[in-house]
Amino acid sequence: MFLEFPKGFFWGAATAAHQVEGDNYNDWTDWEEKNSIRLARSAIALARQADRFPEMFDADNYISGKACNHYNLFEKDFDIAKKLGHNAHRFSIEWSRIEPEEGKFNEAEIEHYRKVIRALRKRGIEPFVTLWHWTNPLWLAEKGGVAGEKFPFYFSRYVKKVSQSLGEDIKFWITVNEPNIYASLGYITGRQFPGKRNILLGIKAFGNLISAHRAAYASIHENDKFATVGATNNIIYFDPKNNNPINLLMCRIADYFWNIIFYKKISDSSDFLGCNYYSKKSVGFFGDAKKTDKSDLGWDIFPEGIYYLLKDIAKLKKPLFIFENGIADADDSERSDFIKNHLASVHKAISEGVDIRGYFYWSLLDNFEWNKGFWPRFGLIEVDYKTQKRTIRKSSYVYSDIIKNNGIEL
Repeated sequence: MFLEFPKGFFWGAATAAHQVEGDNYNDWTDWEEKNSIRLARSAIALARQADRFPEMFDADNYISGKACNHYNLFEKDFDIAKKLGHNAHRFSIEWSRIEPEEGKFNEAEIEHYRKVIRALRKRGIEPFVTLWHWTNPLWLAEKGGVAGEKFPFYFSRYVKKVSQSLGEDIKFWITVNEPNIYASLGYITGRQFPGKRNILLGIKAFGNLISAHRAAYASIHENDKFATVGATNNIIYFDPKNNNPINLLMCRIADYFWNIIFYKKISDSSDFLGCNYYSKKSVGFFGDAKKTDKSDLGWDIFPEGIYYLLKDIAKLKKPLFIFENGIADADDSERSDFIKNHLASVHKAISEGVDIRGYFYWSLLDNFEWNKGFWPRFGLIEVDYKTQKRTIRKSSYVYSDIIKNNGIEL
């Protein structure tokens, strides 16, 4: 059975500046240096993977350093993306490079990103630009970061500069990435930067990112009324352990506050909504979690979940993009099926009227996975971090065939 996707569908992969570029210093870099030893010690929670990934117990694993050196190797990486047939690529602009000092913009770094964008266009690859993917300049961190009172103002000023400087080459803008993950893990559980445990700060950060999106949307459209602007959020399928009414209620509550509320808050100032989907989460006090295959990170593999979530988000009547969907799979044994099965669920949603415009696998490259460091391997392209050698994984060619055919054979 062949499942064909709509004509003009965007196919590609995604990256984020801090995770791939290397050799930069921002608020997250500072946190890495202060927390790397603690993170290595706490990796015992993932000890089931210790034999395969002993680097998780090494403090250096949690220092981004040179990362993938994508800052210097982006043209070679885009050559591979072109070879694989990608017609779109999502990447982020690093705010700390653009505005290293408050109110002072680095024109050389703006020119660098102009070269990145034009390198994509030269290869027939549509750039999708993320303006904020979790990292901030150090001066902003000193003013309270995302939870600071003036964060939306500072973000809007930065966005205005970037859109005025680079907008002629960009049609698609993604303002902010996964505000729910950032606010919850950074300000409530404290598991990642900035490592706070204060629910009020978490709520403030989440609200500021909503306000920042709105301000950025207005700023970009003021510069270019034909621009296409949205934001992307992490979505999780909450799976009740059984049909106990309490479990079902817990899932509904979790679904609303994790998956829906952000989209509702921004839908009137968005030209599209972005979705980042990786896994499901079992919920409830009663019953046992349903067994599934798992990624190297222990995340449940549940392709059906993206179908249900896309159907629900489609009620807001906005075009949708899947901006992240991927698997940590170092030996590349599950990635091909992961991509095909998730795309089958995406196609099912499209066949039932959901307006989905594109799919971006996470990630183009193996990269620095935030508080997990380098050991999880998400890339279509394997990276040897010592030599920076790139090796195209077999699953990349499976995805390439899907792109070439604009569909999947099941």
